[in-house]
This record gives sequence, C-alpha cells and structure tokens, in this order.
Amino acid sequence: MRNMRFTLAFAPLFLLIASLYAQQAKTPNAQLRMDSTEGLELVNAKAEIVTYRGQRAIHLIPPPGHETSDDAMLAILTGSDFKDGTIEVEVAGTPRPGAPADARGFIGVLFRVQDHGERAENLYLRPTNGRADDQLRRNHSVQYESAPDFPWFRLRKENPGQYESYVDLESGDWTKMKIVVAGTGARLYVNGTDQPCLIVTDLKLGEARGQIALWAHVTTDAYFSDLTVK
Repeated sequence: MRNMRFTLAFAPLFLLIASLYAQQAKTPNAQLRMDSTEGLELVNAKAEIVTYRGQRAIHLIPPPGHETSDDAMLAILTGSDFKDGTIEVEVAGTPRPGAPADARGFIGVLFRVQDHGERAENLYLRPTNGRADDQLRRNHSVQYESAPDFPWFRLRKENPGQYESYVDLESGDWTKMKIVVAGTGARLYVNGTDQPCLIVTDLKLGEARGQIALWAHVTTDAYFSDLTVK
C-alpha cells in the first residue's frame, strides 16, 4: 500500500484507514491451506488431505457413482475474488486405475469462475502427452479452454494449434504451474521457466471477474499443493 500523508482529524482518519484495509482485504493475495478442505466448494468431487510424493496435498476423487462419467471435478475457493494477477500451484495428475485408454491425467486451474463453475477460463495439462512417442500428442500437452462456449475440441477445430502447445511433462510427477492473467490475456509457465509455454491473447470471457478453482477430469488421480494467488 502506498505511503500517504493525511492532514485529517482523528475520527475521519480512522474511517479512512478502515476503508483502506477493507479494500486491501479484497485484493487476491492468499495461500491455500494444505491441512484442511474448509473453504472449498466441491463440484462432482470429493476432497481429502493426503501426503503425496513427500508433499501435503489436496486429493480430488470422483464421488460414488461418478467414476465412469465424463465430468470435471472442481474445488472452488469460495473466498477467492480474482480478475488480474498471478496464480501459482503444484499439480500432479495421472490416469486413475481403470481409466479409458484416451485418459491423459487432465489437471489444471480454473480462474474467473462464475455460477458454481458453469462459466470459467481453464488452463490445464495433459501429463501423459508430454513424453509420448507421437509428436502430435506432444503438441497437445497444455490446453486453454473456456466454459461454456469454447471447449477444447471447438478451439482445436476452429483454430488448430493456437490454444494448445508442447511442454515437457511426466505423468504423476509434481509440476509447477504459474498463470499470469492481465485483461484479456493469460500466460502459462511450467516448472519455473522464464518463457511461457502457452500464450492466450483473447480470453473468451473478456475482462471478467470470479473465483479460482482446482480442476481435473474424473479419469484423473489429481493432487494439488502450494497454491498461492497474488
């Protein structure tokens, strides 16, 4: 917060400081606890706290009866309020045992989430594609999509290669994602690289505002750790 000089009487000064603190509280600058699932709105998902590969994590699993559905699992941070800023998180995704052959371990982050996940921007990974022997599959390692009107298959059909790209991934390993959002643009950085692996210049929801959510497909064994929002 910038330093300010005030020449106000005590009572107006008190009110002004209270107002400034209230504005600061709305600023998205938070860290997700890894020892509790409180503050999460779960959609098509169950959440548990576990230790995975040496890190405390939130584990998303499908609720009973949804194991074979084509749904997404969401854990919405109910206290989040995000428009522009930086989201950092570590994720680990791999296809669940018994998942279909085309499962890729889909895992990522929703931002500017509205209406309990009905509207959102999504940047996610396909971990099993990162080291596939097929170059075309490698080219589909990271993906942008926007719910509800711009799913990945529409974007791929109408703009081949524009909203997805390659990055080195290993299924089941912890992977660092950093998403930088400004206006109608977003950049995805993976594993601490200086350059983004995916650049989106036309976010489909425009300059919207909303919540942040952990996201994975029900075919994914999904883990999330060390989420921070600035």
